[in-house]
Parts: sequence; C-alpha cells; structure tokens
Amino acid sequence: MTERLSAAQFGESGGVEDWRVLWGGGLACAYFATGSYQASLTLVQAIGEVAAIAGQDPDVDVRAEGVTVRLFTAGTYGLTDRHVLMARQISEAARRLQATADPAAVQHVQVAIDALDIARVRPFWHAVLGYPEVADADLLDVHRVGPPFWFQQMDTERPQRNRIHIDIYLPDDQVQARIAAALAAGGSIVSDAHAPGWWTLADPEGNECDLAIWG
Repeated sequence: MTERLSAAQFGESGGVEDWRVLWGGGLACAYFATGSYQASLTLVQAIGEVAAIAGQDPDVDVRAEGVTVRLFTAGTYGLTDRHVLMARQISEAARRLQATADPAAVQHVQVAIDALDIARVRPFWHAVLGYPEVADADLLDVHRVGPPFWFQQMDTERPQRNRIHIDIYLPDDQVQARIAAALAAGGSIVSDAHAPGWWTLADPEGNECDLAIWG
C-alpha cells in the first residue's frame, strides 16, 4: 500500500510548484490558463495520456479560459508519491503547450452546517441534495461537481447566529490576500483564534465563512 503524504510532504517535493494542496490534504489542485477552448482541449488530451500511464484518474474542469486539475485517491482522498509524479508530468505538458499556472485561481468550497442533533438534520440534506452519506458527518456529491456538506456538532443553542457557513479552502500563499479583499469589501474578522488553520469572517450583516488552509 502506498503511504499517504501530508500536505507539507507533497509541497516539498520537487517539480510541483504549480500545485496547491487543499481540503485537509485531500486534493492537489492546479489551474492552467490556456486562452482558448481548443488549447484547453489539447492540454486535456496530454493530461489524459499522463493519467493512462499512471493508472490514476484526475478530475478535470475544462473552460475556454483554462483547465483546472484535481489529483486525489479515489474513495478515500489523500495524496501519494504517484500523485507527485503525475503533477510533475502534467506541469511539464502544460509548459510545452504554453499554458500558464495560476495558483491564485485554486480553491475548494465546502458548506458547513452547525447542528445540535446531526443524526436528525443530515437525512434532510441527504434527501434534498441527493448526495451519498460519507462517514458520520459528510455528504459528498458523487460527481464531485457541487460542494461537499459537512455537519459540525454544536454543544448548545446559539440564538441570533447563522448555523450555516461556507468553508473556502485556499492555498496558504493566497489566504492573506483574500482576507484583505474581504475586509476592503466591508467584511470583518469574527475570529482568528484558530489561525493559521482558518479565519472566520463575516459580511456586513453577519453571515459567516471560514477561510481555511488547514491540512
């Protein structure tokens, strides 16, 4: 069995400068700007050739502006040495095709719901979303298109406070710029007690999100 790498171990591997690890070490992501749909398709073809040799299927989002690639272990998520090799080879292909990496375009969004009784609340969201239940506190889109939903255990009722917030996982070299932009847009920092793992921010009406680099 191939040993799982931590986010730090992946990032310290040579040749992965285009990539950022997100979601608690579950994903390695990169965005490559191409400039045209045809150029994006050409890059996807090269990515497919790398994936076929590696025996690992990445998630690939194709747009006219560029291509987003996510590497992970199917079923369990997490990264191994095989993903390091794939990341290097995909970056090499992107450079050959003059597609430019942009780490600032990489993120992973999760919806978090605070609940006193997760066992009662989660079935509703399972039903309305159609997401499979994973472990005890997660709902994941089987197609990996929509954001995952995660349920956080509350100890006591919290009146006058939102119980749904958005988790936005960012690369560690991008989070401070995103915080600054949020503050400039009228937001505020609710808590930095868990920094540098995550910061809780709120919009002018108190709706919250966590900007996270945890993992």
